[in-house]
Amino acid sequence: MGLFRFFENRLEVYPEDNYNLPTDNFLKFLWACTKGLRGWIFAFMFLTGLIGVYESLLYKWIGDIVNWLGAYTPANLWAEKGDSLLMMAAVLVVSPILVGLSSLIHFQTLQGVFPMQMRWRFHRQMLGQSMQFYQDEFSGRVSAKVMQTALAVRDTIMTIADMLVYVLVYFVSSGIILFHLDGWLLIPFLLWMVMFFATVAYFIPKLKNSASRQADARALMTGRITDAYANITTVKLFSHSRRELTYAKDAMSQFLGTVHDQMRWVSRLELVNHLINVVLVGTTVALGLYLWYYNGLSVGAIAAATAMAMRLNGLTHWIMWQTAALFENIGTVQDGMKTLSKPHTVVDKPNARDLLITQGEINFSHVDFNYGRSGNKTNDTDAKQKLLDDFNLEIKAGEKIGLVGRSGAGKSTLVNLLLRFYDVDGGAILIDNQNISDVTQESLRQQIGMVTQDTSLLHRTVRENIAYGRPDATDEQIISAAKQAYAWEFIQHLSDAKGNVGLDTQVGERGVKLSGGQRQRIAIARVMLKNAPILLLDEATSALDSEVEYAITDSLNDMMAGKTVIAIAHRLSTIASMDRLVVMDRGQIVEQGSHAQLLAQNGVYAKLWARQSGGFLGEDD
Repeated sequence: MGLFRFFENRLEVYPEDNYNLPTDNFLKFLWACTKGLRGWIFAFMFLTGLIGVYESLLYKWIGDIVNWLGAYTPANLWAEKGDSLLMMAAVLVVSPILVGLSSLIHFQTLQGVFPMQMRWRFHRQMLGQSMQFYQDEFSGRVSAKVMQTALAVRDTIMTIADMLVYVLVYFVSSGIILFHLDGWLLIPFLLWMVMFFATVAYFIPKLKNSASRQADARALMTGRITDAYANITTVKLFSHSRRELTYAKDAMSQFLGTVHDQMRWVSRLELVNHLINVVLVGTTVALGLYLWYYNGLSVGAIAAATAMAMRLNGLTHWIMWQTAALFENIGTVQDGMKTLSKPHTVVDKPNARDLLITQGEINFSHVDFNYGRSGNKTNDTDAKQKLLDDFNLEIKAGEKIGLVGRSGAGKSTLVNLLLRFYDVDGGAILIDNQNISDVTQESLRQQIGMVTQDTSLLHRTVRENIAYGRPDATDEQIISAAKQAYAWEFIQHLSDAKGNVGLDTQVGERGVKLSGGQRQRIAIARVMLKNAPILLLDEATSALDSEVEYAITDSLNDMMAGKTVIAIAHRLSTIASMDRLVVMDRGQIVEQGSHAQLLAQNGVYAKLWARQSGGFLGEDD
């Protein structure tokens, strides 16, 4: 066990450095994925080569022993060939050490750690992608690429290191031995090589293309199934289980079609593979007998050549399937490259520093933003839509403003730009005179607390969800925040199928085990515990009933005290008490002032206020 653990611990499984993944070069992509592993891979290749030489020598020694048995009596065999027999015995004794060391490097050092290290680095790469990336991708598809590509890269590298090196060394050493025995014996092997490589050249591209289509179809199938599970409430709400089955069945049928296509080529390959092996063994035996009859070729040479041919007969199936698997993995890697090597569109500058909040003043200065630029979207229609054009807005330290406007007015865009989910195309966003593009994204978002209308909880415990913005918080601090958010009462009565209760209860994927109001209160508790100096509220109380909303108002007011606050609400009554209301339309500020001032102006805001029914913002032409 100690020996196994020694080799298992040779590599760092979770390194802090990242890959520099090329986007369009397969070999460079593979090379990048071997970062930190190359020494062990080359050691494994060296040992594999030695094993190939050893196996070739075995067949030569079989021929030598056959000849010796015909040339020497039992009495004088040891005296004449004792040294050679001792050398053979020594090599046989050493061979288990070579095979054992090769196996330890292969299976203990590389087989498990290699793909896990890749998954770790791929996951780091994906977490750094922009919000737009995840809006354009299935989350299930991305996770499938992370898992499948890691295994495919591992298998590609190990197949090259094992199969190709072994075969090359075995062929070269066997060729030298056969030439030494009789150069004519090389003819069947050369004929076999021509037929083998012709077979590979014909079949492997077919299998590669089939594998590539299969990998893409598998990812599509996984993505569709995962999408149904992730949105199971919507599926059941609309009674569309049958529709989802049909949707998944279509993807499954596409995947099965690629499987059938691949298996047809596999059957053809199996038949051709057997035929070229029959040719190899048959011609080797026939030529050996011919040379024995006419040229006096030794029986040992025939035995060695026939043994090598029989060994290749067995090896050919392994080589062919390894080669087919190699190109299947190559197809999977090439498919995964398209997703995993996409460059990040929102990145920190090399010299980015941490954001330092002294007051909390925010300034949107001459901001231009267009979803068709900065790598945000590529759709031509979107490219023509310019949401912000020379936009200016100054928010004083500690000021509380409300953003008002219909959907598409640009309210959420401002929030997304402040969080730097997207980069501006022109101008700058400043916090305490620090350009947010010059600071690290992590430090920026650490200084901002946000409660959104679409509350998303992690599939973890209530405790972990509340403490997500402040992982070092004590249970007393977590409970205090829960009480402020009026969540503690229901948290105490929560339980799950595993017997966990209270703060230890698992909330389910996206918090599915909780009601919308419960999820919202946990989200509010999370932001209260984080206690960031800048607070963003996007319909923060929309999921709460009126009684809970009224009860939590004082806590929200306490949370906003001393902070710079930007609140978005369609229900104008929830933001009417803000210091300033900013009315937006088509990316521009059309009015701003206090609630009373805007009503007195009798402009856009006054009309919106008058048109509210039940406190919600109506539509306007």
